Amino acid sequence: MSLSMYQASVPVCIRALKNLTGVLRKGEAFAETKKIDPSVLINDRLAPDMFPLSRQIQIATDLARRGVARLAGVEAPKFEDSEKSFADLHDRINRTIAYLESFRPQQIDGTEDKPLVVELRGNKVDFTGKDMLLNFTIPNVYFHCTIAYAILRHNGVDLGKQDFLGTMPR
Repeated sequence: MSLSMYQASVPVCIRALKNLTGVLRKGEAFAETKKIDPSVLINDRLAPDMFPLSRQIQIATDLARRGVARLAGVEAPKFEDSEKSFADLHDRINRTIAYLESFRPQQIDGTEDKPLVVELRGNKVDFTGKDMLLNFTIPNVYFHCTIAYAILRHNGVDLGKQDFLGTMPR
């Protein structure tokens, strides 16, 4: 049995975002327990030239939402980048997961060779569906989820590899 484009996209992005939710919950609990203003964590970054935690979540959800929509040939809904609280960030992730869950395999499968043009920092980049998914969308979703994890871990949130990976599917 071969792996389909749907299987390589929608469930992978949903899993990463659900795991990100768990990581955020631990960050939220940490802030509450330690009596830290949640905005300290939400606005923290690993380096001065990196985006803060809130922007990492925004980008991860944007990439998942837009990547799957491109494969399906539909316009992804736009989300305002106005999240200021853990509740706002959870809502954004939940809305993204709900959107991803609305796709069916027949909308995505067979898009391996579909020509796609993605605008990146003002430049148009040509992809096939498979190349966009495997070399742009999935790596970027994981990158931003990883940075969100690292920001919280750097601040002392008790996180481990299993929090990032989540429960292994059977």
